Amino acid sequence: MSRLFTLPEAEELLPNMERLLRSAMESKKSAAELDEQMNAYLLRINLHGGIQLDLRRIAEIKTGKEQSMERLKQALTEIENSGVLVRDLDIGLIDFPTLLNGAEVYLCWKLGEPHIGFWHNTTEGFAGRKSIDEDFLKHHKGGRAH
Repeated sequence: MSRLFTLPEAEELLPNMERLLRSAMESKKSAAELDEQMNAYLLRINLHGGIQLDLRRIAEIKTGKEQSMERLKQALTEIENSGVLVRDLDIGLIDFPTLLNGAEVYLCWKLGEPHIGFWHNTTEGFAGRKSIDEDFLKHHKGGRAH
């Protein structure tokens, strides 16, 4: 069974999760941009039937991409090691496993939201998000931390 969070525990982790998500998202973007640079460079070589290679620039791009991928991997590993599930890195969507009426559900948070205001069943995704309301709080193990 995965780690289970109370709503206050999940809320307490948000600042760190936000930092890690932003790092992972920026690293992914950086790696993609460096990939595009390398592809454009290789295309230019092919179109010109071979040109003088700038080996230093190729090495810089390769090293930069490797560093970005390592930062991405580290951020994702840290998130996952905390028990939080990354659902969509492009929009910064994560889930915190929790219990509701004795069944596992997910507290759902998206980058930019001020607090955790939604939950969904394990068989539902983002589209199935429901507001955390009084009924949820009454049946959830723990209350809102503010």
